[in-house]
Amino acid sequence: MMEAALQALLQLMLLLAVAPLVSGFIKKLKARLQTRRGPGLFQPYRDLYKLLRKGMVIPGTASWLFTATPYFVFLTAILAGLMIPMVSAEAPLALFGGVLAVVYLLGLGRFMTALAGLDTGSSFGGLGSSREMTISALAEPAMMLAIFTVAIGANSTSLAEIVKAAVGQQWHFLAPSQMLAFAALFLVLIAETGRIPVDNPATHLELTMIHEAMILEYSGPYLALIEWGGAIKQLLLMMLLINCFWPFGLEAGWSAPGVVTGLVYLLLKLAALSCAIVLVETTNAKMRLFRVPELLAVAFTLGALALASTFLF
Repeated sequence: MMEAALQALLQLMLLLAVAPLVSGFIKKLKARLQTRRGPGLFQPYRDLYKLLRKGMVIPGTASWLFTATPYFVFLTAILAGLMIPMVSAEAPLALFGGVLAVVYLLGLGRFMTALAGLDTGSSFGGLGSSREMTISALAEPAMMLAIFTVAIGANSTSLAEIVKAAVGQQWHFLAPSQMLAFAALFLVLIAETGRIPVDNPATHLELTMIHEAMILEYSGPYLALIEWGGAIKQLLLMMLLINCFWPFGLEAGWSAPGVVTGLVYLLLKLAALSCAIVLVETTNAKMRLFRVPELLAVAFTLGALALASTFLF
C-alpha cells in the first residue's frame, strides 16, 4: 500500500511539473521557427505563479458552477493522468479504470467548462461552449476508435495492459492499422488542445476563439487551475500517443533505474511529438469554423479504417 501511494505521488509530481514545461517548449519552438525570440522555456511556471497570487473578479450572475469548474477541470485531469502509464508500464490508478474512464473524465472537465461558459450569461461564453461541444462530439468518437485499435491487440481496455503488450511488439507500429490509428489520434490531439488549424490559443478574436471564449470571465487562481488543467490534458493526450505506439524505454514495473530511464525517454519522445505539433501549426493557417468538422471527419475515417484493418489483417 505504501509503495502504491509513493508511485501515485511520484507520478502526480511529474504530471504537475512536466505539463507546463511541454507548453513552454512548444511556444518557444514555435517562436523560433517564426524567427521570433518568444517567451522563455519556463514562462508557463511564472504565469501560473503570478495568477495564483492575484485576486479574482467573479461575475455577479455566476452561480456555484462558475466557482466549482476550475476544481473539476484540474482534478479530472489529475485523475485521468494517474490512470495513464507515464514513466512505467504500470499506472498508479490502473485498477480504477481504463480507456473509457480516461475519456469520460476528460469529457467531464470539458462539460463543466462549457456549463461555466453559459453560467456567466456572456454571449462570448455561449459562443465558445457551443463550438466546444460541436468539436468534442466529433473528436471523441475518433479518439475511441484509435485507442480501441491498440486495445484489441492487448485484449484489454486497461491502458497499463495496452502498454505492456505494446512493449513486446514495438515494431508493430509499422502495421497499417497502427499507423492509421496514430494519425487519427494525432488529429484528435490537435483538436482537443485547441491548436492551429482547429483553434488558435493565442487569439481573443470573436470569430476564431473557442476555448478562450469559455474562460474569458476567469481570473486569478481560478484561471491558474484551468490553465494548469489544460496543460495536463495536453500532456495526457501526448502520453497516449507516445506510450501506446512508441513504448520503448518503459519497464513493466516500478524501480528507481527504470523510472529515471523512463523519464528520459518520455522527455525525448515529448520533444519529438512537440516538434511535429509545431510543424503542423507553423505550416497551416487557421481553418474556417465550418471546415473543422471536415478535418475531424478525416480523423474519424482514419480511426474506423484502423479498427477495420485490425480484423482484416
